[in-house]
Amino acid sequence: MEFEDRNSTEAALHEYKAGLGVFTQKMPEFAEHFNAFTEECFKEGALSQREKQLVALGISLYSQDEYCIIYHTKGCLDQGCSEQEILEAVGVTAAFGGGAAMSQAVTLVQECIQDLNQLKQ
Repeated sequence: MEFEDRNSTEAALHEYKAGLGVFTQKMPEFAEHFNAFTEECFKEGALSQREKQLVALGISLYSQDEYCIIYHTKGCLDQGCSEQEILEAVGVTAAFGGGAAMSQAVTLVQECIQDLNQLKQ
């Protein structure tokens, strides 16, 4: 039986995970090292995991990386960030990234927050 995604955010997360799985099968050593590196980057330290997710979301918006925008919006919510905190991080990013960052924020980030909050219910 095939799993049916409940919204576009969940579909994008599954698509990313599936692609990562295929890549990991084809490039296991590379994937292992990359995953270890990113896990180390997101460990609790002088910056909390919550703060690191907000930074990652800002960078994702600035670089226009839709999968990372979705992934790190989820990371922010998973780490307990409020919608207001996420939107303030978006505002800081828009100060540097201009209209391109803002267009992702007013569409994709808000859609992700809504979709992911609905999945929790």
